[in-house]
Amino acid sequence: MTPASTSSPIRVRMRARPTDEPHRASSPLELLFDLTFVVAIAAVTARFAHTVADGHGPAGLVPFLQVFFAIWWAWMNFTWFASSYDTDDVAYRLLTMVQMAGVLVLAAGVPAAADDSDYRAVTLGYLIMRIGLVAQWLRAGAEDAPGRRTALRYAAGIAVVQVGWVLRLLLSQAGVLPSSTLLPFFAGLVVLELAVPRWAERAGATTWHPHHIAERYGLFTIILLGESVLAATTGVKGVLEAAELSGSLVVVAVSGLVLLFALWWLYFLAPVGEGLIDRRHRSYLWGYGHYGIFAALAALGAGLEVAVEQSGHALAASPLAVCYAVAIPVAVFLALLWLVHAPILAEPVIRPAVLLGCVTAVLLLPSAAPWTGVSAVVAAIATVCVLLIAVTIVPGSGEEDRSMEEAPG
Repeated sequence: MTPASTSSPIRVRMRARPTDEPHRASSPLELLFDLTFVVAIAAVTARFAHTVADGHGPAGLVPFLQVFFAIWWAWMNFTWFASSYDTDDVAYRLLTMVQMAGVLVLAAGVPAAADDSDYRAVTLGYLIMRIGLVAQWLRAGAEDAPGRRTALRYAAGIAVVQVGWVLRLLLSQAGVLPSSTLLPFFAGLVVLELAVPRWAERAGATTWHPHHIAERYGLFTIILLGESVLAATTGVKGVLEAAELSGSLVVVAVSGLVLLFALWWLYFLAPVGEGLIDRRHRSYLWGYGHYGIFAALAALGAGLEVAVEQSGHALAASPLAVCYAVAIPVAVFLALLWLVHAPILAEPVIRPAVLLGCVTAVLLLPSAAPWTGVSAVVAAIATVCVLLIAVTIVPGSGEEDRSMEEAPG
């Protein structure tokens, strides 16, 4: 059975799906699920953009990363569960809808979390998402005997850590937990969240599908790139409402589009699905490392929005700060892209020396902002990424052509 049809059976026994299931692709329900995260990501990106524009980017970084962790972790947990146990029956769909509702509640709480450190709505949304996921794992434990111990470990681990998140909120609201301890408390709970899958799968590995997982991560990457396009477009609209079209606005807008296209190109160069098949045991490094990649893309959307805004009117943020709001996410994306792919690929797609040179150049370019302006720096960053693509694919395409010529038949 595949979950690709739009009609849903009333009841399907939940069993582990085979890891080599042919033609496994994202289901319509998974695509709908992803759309709710578009709302949450747009909310957190918009708040971070306002913070950067006001000249308080470093202060807004921690709240941004905290809220984005909740978004990313909830999405990732559902994605890996669905890869193993998607039945697409009525109960599965309804529990997925519960998780989608939690995402929307979380998104509604982003402004309060970013502006006033009020995490009540964010915590409530996260709680709703986790209730839906725990119910899914309990169902898997009840219906899939071979994977029962693993499923029940997942359910118990997620529930226990969720109690910790609720306690953190209640204690902070009551004034029992000093504000200086909130961040260490958060970090401790993050460590526990990340430890749950490793602990649960000691009882037996789940049967996630490598190509399905690679596709799901690729789709989420596209969503984040799309959010960056939306953020930059929002900035362009705001500028055009306040001022006339200018050369710097055109340069930033075009350069931003080229930059996002270049990052998309670089991300999809690696044969991730085959790498996960060959090195399945290293999937944790690959999967967890994507938090930084995804967060960098979301932050880049905020940076591009601010870069567009400054082309139309003065901002509290300096040109140097605006340029770093673009350069740092790009550098982090490039560095982590290589790091997460290195454990699962036999040979790196991007040569380390070339990557290091590119990252260094991207981080040095903002220093020229006081003289060249923001638009020139953004254009230069986009150019560096385009050159990285050229250096990477030209030798590879030649080798591929030779291998095809040498192949028999």
